[in-house]
Amino acid sequence: MEIAAFYAFSGLAIVSALFILFSKNLIYAAFALFLTFLGVAALYVLAGADFLAVTQIMVYVGGILVLLIFGIMLTQKTDREAVSSTPNRVIVSITRQFSGFIVGAGLFGFLSYIIAMSNFKMTGETNISRSTLKTIGVKLMTSHLLPFEIAAILLLVALIGAAYLALNRNPAHD
Repeated sequence: MEIAAFYAFSGLAIVSALFILFSKNLIYAAFALFLTFLGVAALYVLAGADFLAVTQIMVYVGGILVLLIFGIMLTQKTDREAVSSTPNRVIVSITRQFSGFIVGAGLFGFLSYIIAMSNFKMTGETNISRSTLKTIGVKLMTSHLLPFEIAAILLLVALIGAAYLALNRNPAHD
């Protein structure tokens, strides 16, 4: 049963990633990215890394994907050329398509070689999956407390900087 779920979620992630690759509509590609992120999160759950799965959903789906969709929706062109039968169409010159295909094929070949040379061990016994939340929490609050606090301070500084940059400095528009 677990292997069927693995293949189903792997297939979902791969098919939706291929849809992103070949889609010419950016909104459809963004929603396919949503399915890819959920497929990867489900694979994390199956691997016993529940913290990574929750982080995947919270950060990528909840933050980055929403920001990406808002960016796509807010940057629509309003001239007559952009309002055609296919909105959000990505137009790529033929030379970029060819070089992109060469780079993608090379990367695919390299990753296929790595996978083929790997020594995966499949055991028939089921592993008892333990939660990684307690282990990560204890490590963050004991031996990794200083980097955790530094990251929190950096995020606070970035938040203050973003709020400062977002201030309206022109009082004539108020």
